[in-house]
Amino acid sequence: PAGRMELSCGVGGSAAAPPGPGPATAAPAPPMEGEEYESLPSGASLGTHMMAGAVAGIMEHTVMYPVDSVKTRMQSLQPDPKAQYRSVYEALKKIVLTEGFWRPLRGINVTMLGAGPAHAMYFACYEKMKKSLSDTIQHGGNSHLANGIAGSVATLLHDAVMNPAEVVKQRMQMFNSPYKSVLACIRTVWKTEGFGAFYRSYTTQLTMNVPFQAIHFITYEFMQEQINPHRGYNPRSHIVSGAVAGAVAAAATTPLDVCKTLLNTQENIALSSVNISGHLSGMVNAFKTVYQLGGISGYFRGVQARIIYQMPSTAISWSVYEFFKYFLTKHKLEKRT
Repeated sequence: PAGRMELSCGVGGSAAAPPGPGPATAAPAPPMEGEEYESLPSGASLGTHMMAGAVAGIMEHTVMYPVDSVKTRMQSLQPDPKAQYRSVYEALKKIVLTEGFWRPLRGINVTMLGAGPAHAMYFACYEKMKKSLSDTIQHGGNSHLANGIAGSVATLLHDAVMNPAEVVKQRMQMFNSPYKSVLACIRTVWKTEGFGAFYRSYTTQLTMNVPFQAIHFITYEFMQEQINPHRGYNPRSHIVSGAVAGAVAAAATTPLDVCKTLLNTQENIALSSVNISGHLSGMVNAFKTVYQLGGISGYFRGVQARIIYQMPSTAISWSVYEFFKYFLTKHKLEKRT
C-alpha cells in the first residue's frame, strides 16, 4: 500500500497503496535448496526485515509511479475537460504531450522519502507479531488469523508515516496543481489548512488498508500453498501470487480509495458543486459526497488504473522482499560456516 505498496506504501498501493508482503513461515520443508531459506523467518534479524522492507517499498512505489499519478487524476470527481481520460495509456500519452515528459513523476520524491521508513517499520512489526501470534494460536504453525492481525497492526504504523506524504503527493499529481514544489506544497497546506490536513484521510486510509491487507495476505498465502507448497525461494511463484493478491485486494477496496483521494485533494470544483464550503473531512461525508457527484459508478473511478498499478507493485514488492530475505539469510549462513 500506498501501497501497500503503497513502498505499496501497497505499498500502498497503495501504497499509499498499502505495502506488500511478509510471507508466513510454513512447516519445515524437506531438505532441498529451500531449506536454508526456510530457516530465515525465525533466524532473520529485525534489521534484515527492515532493510528488505525498505528496499521493496521504495522499488514498489517508484517503478509504477506514473500509473499512480494517472489513478489520482482518474479519481477526480469533476475533472477539468482537459483532464478527462478514457484509459491509462491514453492518459499517460496526453499528460506527457500536453504537460511535459516529467509531469507524471511529480511528487515522486516525497513518496520515496516516506516509503523507506514506513515500509521498514511495517515489515519489522509484521514479522515480529506474526511469529509471536502464530506461536500462540497454532504453536508455530501458519495461522491465517495471525497473518491477518499482524498485517493490520503493521498497517497502523505504516499509514501514520505515509499519510502526510500521500496528501502532498496527490496534490502534486492533480491537473493544474498550484504547488511549485513539495516544500511549497507542505508550507501552503500547513499555513492554510493546518496540521490536521495531513491526516484528514487517515481513518479512510486505515479503513481501506486493513481489509486490503487482510485480503492481500490471505490471497498471497493461499496462492503460495497452491503453487509453492514447500515454500522454497521461487521467484516465479512470488511474482504470480503477489500480482493476483494485489489485483483482488485493489479491486475490492477501490471505493475507499476514491474517498481517500477526495479527502486528500479537497477538489474545489467538485466540493463547491455540491455546496460544500470549507474543507471536507470524515469518511462518512466523503462517502456521501462521492455518491452525490458520481452515483454508484463514482466509487469505481480509476479502478482500471488501480489494478494496473497494484498488480506489478505487489509482485515487485513480494519478489524483492523474498529475494532480499533469501540473499541476506544465505549471506549470514555462509558467514557462519
